[in-house]
Amino acid sequence: MRAIEITKYGAPEVLQLCEREIPQAQTGEILIKVHAAGVNRPDVLQRLGYYPVPQGASDLPGLEVAGEIVGGDLSTTDFQVGDFVCALVQGGGYAEYCVAPAAQCLPVPKGLSMVEAASLPETYFTVWSNVFDRARLSAGETLLVQGGTSGIGVAAIQIASALGHRVFATAGTDEKCRAAEGLGAERAINYKTEKFPEVVKSLTAGKGVDVILDMVAGSYIPMEIDSLADDGRIAIIALLGGNRGEVDFGQVLRRRLTITGSTLRPRSVEFKRQISSQLQQHVWPLLEAGKIRPVIHQVFPLTQADLAHALMEDGRHIGKIMLQLV
Repeated sequence: MRAIEITKYGAPEVLQLCEREIPQAQTGEILIKVHAAGVNRPDVLQRLGYYPVPQGASDLPGLEVAGEIVGGDLSTTDFQVGDFVCALVQGGGYAEYCVAPAAQCLPVPKGLSMVEAASLPETYFTVWSNVFDRARLSAGETLLVQGGTSGIGVAAIQIASALGHRVFATAGTDEKCRAAEGLGAERAINYKTEKFPEVVKSLTAGKGVDVILDMVAGSYIPMEIDSLADDGRIAIIALLGGNRGEVDFGQVLRRRLTITGSTLRPRSVEFKRQISSQLQQHVWPLLEAGKIRPVIHQVFPLTQADLAHALMEDGRHIGKIMLQLV
């Protein structure tokens, strides 16, 4: 099969087309003929040498795919050979065939293309796990999404808004702010021209927000603490602003604040099975009803994975960057 491998750590050009053996599905795994794969920030970090591959995972990049089931162990599923699924994987998505734990496969939502379906797993699993499980966003609570037009941001805004929450977001241009508001954010804040803690406080009558989904960390942490309501929670999913920041523990104590974080890739199949079940129950109906829609910025052929990574690093995209194989 054709695949894209990381020949050495470095710039996007280190991504090269290669020939690999088709992977063999083991017990509990499904073999998928890949029609499309998502490009995500962790893929870039892996290419740069900052995101080690978990033991036993494919060294090929790619954490989400959609395609046709062509084999594997279907004994514990309702799937059949020939069904179309999207899947969260630990690696190997940039290839014509990929194996995925059956527990991490979901049916392609009705009405979605394969490219749209492939854009879902990494972002939707991440958002549900962090916003609704770890940070416990509950009825009547508010959410601030940092990086509102990233793949994660687009998913978080739409899911939380569709479930009835007030959502605010930050973005780096007025165009991106308008896009975030078009997806359901009540107010998008241009972090280059506005101070988001002040805007958030003004929008919440001085209370602050209940949950912040943070992919920046670093210098944002003190500003986020100032933006939180009492009993508020920060869920950190990336460290684009650095892995160190000042924490006013006096506020943490007095106002009962929580700062938490997680990475999804190394978590167990059983953990991801539970998220998959929650998504199918709560989010897949919203997709099929058209209340949430995938936002695709640009689609590249597999052979242009390097261009897809360059676009990801440039940061101009709104929504997902995808690879199409079929």
